[in-house]
Amino acid sequence: MNDWPQGWSDDNRGSRYGRGSASDQPEGARVMRQVRRGPAAPPHGPGVPPQPSYVDGRGYGDPAGSPGADPGYDSGYNTGQVYGSPGGRGPAGTGAGRPAPNWGRRIKWTAVTVVAVLLVTTVATYFWADSKLRREVDLSKVIDRPSAGKGTNYLIVGSDSREGMSAAEKKQLHTGSAEGKRTDSMMILHVGDNGDTLISLPRDSDVELPTFVGSESGKTYKGTGRHIKLNAAYATDGPELLVRTVEFNTGLRIDHYVEIGFAGFANIVDAVGGVDITIDKGFKDKYSGADFQAGKQTLNGEQALAFVRTRHAFAASDLERTKNQQKFLAALAHQVATPSTVLNPFKFYPVMGAGLDSLIVDKDMGLWDLGSMFFAMKGVNGGDGTSMNMPISGSSGSNLVWDKAKVKTLVDQLKNDEKVTVSGN
Repeated sequence: MNDWPQGWSDDNRGSRYGRGSASDQPEGARVMRQVRRGPAAPPHGPGVPPQPSYVDGRGYGDPAGSPGADPGYDSGYNTGQVYGSPGGRGPAGTGAGRPAPNWGRRIKWTAVTVVAVLLVTTVATYFWADSKLRREVDLSKVIDRPSAGKGTNYLIVGSDSREGMSAAEKKQLHTGSAEGKRTDSMMILHVGDNGDTLISLPRDSDVELPTFVGSESGKTYKGTGRHIKLNAAYATDGPELLVRTVEFNTGLRIDHYVEIGFAGFANIVDAVGGVDITIDKGFKDKYSGADFQAGKQTLNGEQALAFVRTRHAFAASDLERTKNQQKFLAALAHQVATPSTVLNPFKFYPVMGAGLDSLIVDKDMGLWDLGSMFFAMKGVNGGDGTSMNMPISGSSGSNLVWDKAKVKTLVDQLKNDEKVTVSGN
């Protein structure tokens, strides 16, 4: 069977290239159904000019629509365009290639993703932190409370609680092993629109023990006019009686209660990586374990606890200690609020965890209230508010007696959220 084009035979194909022929011309293409062909190529011979080689009905290089072209078919190879070149049909061209990236759309969705991640992280952190607050103090048990004034008043207490501490930790931190809890420091923080005020209440303050209802028994204990040291109120019946005693002797309503123990305080300082502080005059105290030289230094948790607890090294023991407590709280608040802590999750979460695990607050305290308290303390100790001791007029035995006239003026200014003009000791 002859499978060569019509009019061609094995004998008249000319030179037999590929079958031992010396000719440099290829054999003609076989007829293929899928290839459309133009007219049969004329034979070469003397006097016949050479013709272009045809594959798809026209010669390579013939423009579309030329006499040799097949108007019904265009292979695309006669355009002179190199594959992949600009304007071509390859991946690098603008025809069938990949479209240019839409950077505006990419930036938009990247921003949306970042905002979504931040939102989810913030919400998760809020619920995590809120779940750690120990809301154990019930201020609804406090009776005969003063009327509320303007602004918010926090009673901040540092207790000598040894809860969760091992014998080795008690020895290391020089806390002793006394049972129960007492207050080592007490402060009223007023947060208002006309400046925030932090007032230290000496633990040896002379106060009257009022009528109160037992926090556990529910029994009413009538006041007899007996005077005690302020920290004895806490030792008698805990936070609720301490709040009742402060309100009774000042006439100022306490809105929120916050307490931290020995171990929690030391853990916060260690979690933040130590606190930088400048000590004006060196001192030692065998009871607290304090041994400090004058000058700038970084205190770890153990040293910080000794610094704020020391009282025996000073002539005016309780008043000097409250000044050191305020000074250290200023340095601690500044250290916690630095970008290196807040923006570093490997430091921020341990600090938050150490603080929240250690705090005991009232049942109505929320994270927003706690944050407001913290930033107010930071501002006050940074010079944006007033920091003072409760005004003292003298002493009665070992008790410090408040200056009643100054205390009344101070309380009136706080209740009306006015700028404090009273000075303390």
